[in-house]
Amino acid sequence: MIRLGLIGCGAHSASGHAIPLARYKAAHPDEILLAAVCDLQIERALDFSRKYGFLAAYRNVDDMLKQENLDGCIAVVPPENISELGIKLLNIGIPCVVEKPLGASLAEAQALRDSAAATKTSTMVSVNRRFMPSLNRAIEWTHNAGTLRYVHCTLARHARQEPEFLWATVVHAVDALRHIGGEVVAFDLRTLKTPGGATAWYALDLQFENGISGRVDVLPTAGMVEETYNLFGDGFRASVTCPFGPQLGWRCFQDGRLIQAEIVAAETPEDVVDGCYDEAAAFIRALTGGGTPKPSIADIFPSVELCFAIARTANAGAAT
Repeated sequence: MIRLGLIGCGAHSASGHAIPLARYKAAHPDEILLAAVCDLQIERALDFSRKYGFLAAYRNVDDMLKQENLDGCIAVVPPENISELGIKLLNIGIPCVVEKPLGASLAEAQALRDSAAATKTSTMVSVNRRFMPSLNRAIEWTHNAGTLRYVHCTLARHARQEPEFLWATVVHAVDALRHIGGEVVAFDLRTLKTPGGATAWYALDLQFENGISGRVDVLPTAGMVEETYNLFGDGFRASVTCPFGPQLGWRCFQDGRLIQAEIVAAETPEDVVDGCYDEAAAFIRALTGGGTPKPSIADIFPSVELCFAIARTANAGAAT
């Protein structure tokens, strides 16, 4: 039985990790043990243990790691702590899941990447868009429909004015488009006309190694939350709205007709819709089967590096 630990008990840890782990444990009771959970606020750790079935709660990470003999660990901490904690887990040799954007700076992300390469400890990055069932079904459909020419994401948010938005949030869309279209070889960032005092919006154009073109419309103060991915080829299109939007699901068009449509049922659990459950299952199955969890830090680092470059470009433009 695989012994798992969870570090960090905030809201994202609950929805993105604890709930999926509890769901998996309920479906596969003899496969994993939710051994321990840790948070600087011990009350939150105790609350997680009660709600989600962790057997022990800790305030101190080192105490948990020394006492619990974990087979795997999920670390859900703020960006400024991701790299340091990830490197600690890698050096101990505990297979782990770490969050994007891998650090609060490119240097921190590089240090984590280099540590993963040096230690060869199995590591997975939490990028749930790669596991969204709606998106992956649409990708599979387009593979059968023809050759992609253009991929597009509308990334809309409400009242998001934090300066780290381009490297901490846009990485979701950039990595999802890399998941669809492959490696990015060039980008161009254009700041949309901004009324005085308004938060900047951006048009991010991407060129992929295989010739596909792409774009992300970055709209952090659009008054609603939505992510819609569109995949275009000659004679066909797939459109996916997930994990946020007014109607979640995917639709496929070919030769002027709607070919297939799947709308997410209202009762479908959020962690199933947004890919977090399939992500947790992939990590667990890699551990139980002796495989390598995917995507690795090496797989995701190009998305992170690109987003830090985009942020530098935006800052340079704002300064001129």
